[in-house]
Amino acid sequence: QVQLVESGGGLVQAGGSLRLSCAASGRTFNNYAMGWFRQGPGKEREFVAGIGRSGGRSYYADSVKGRFTISRDNTKNTVYLQMNSLKPEDTAVYFCAADQTIRVGVRPHEYDYWGQGTQVTVSS
Repeated sequence: QVQLVESGGGLVQAGGSLRLSCAASGRTFNNYAMGWFRQGPGKEREFVAGIGRSGGRSYYADSVKGRFTISRDNTKNTVYLQMNSLKPEDTAVYFCAADQTIRVGVRPHEYDYWGQGTQVTVSS
């Protein structure tokens, strides 16, 4: 089992940047593919980015491609989401998730463990 704790959210103006972190407990972090999802007001949870167990593969939603970068440091049991050129439509609660598999899923039900989420608000 793994526990996930997100941090780094906040209020930022459009065009600004934020870096989210997700710290995982346990000693088998590199057995998990990791993903970032978000859920805006009145919206369903949606895939943002995912990364493979070694960090060699990453995937992005079209809406964030070229602006967001996912990375991981397996020595620190942490996955990151660097968000640049933020837009008001990026406003949401951001969640990290872990899936004990070699694949990188893009659907919420593919992930076994979730953090509590961190709020990101982008003002226009």
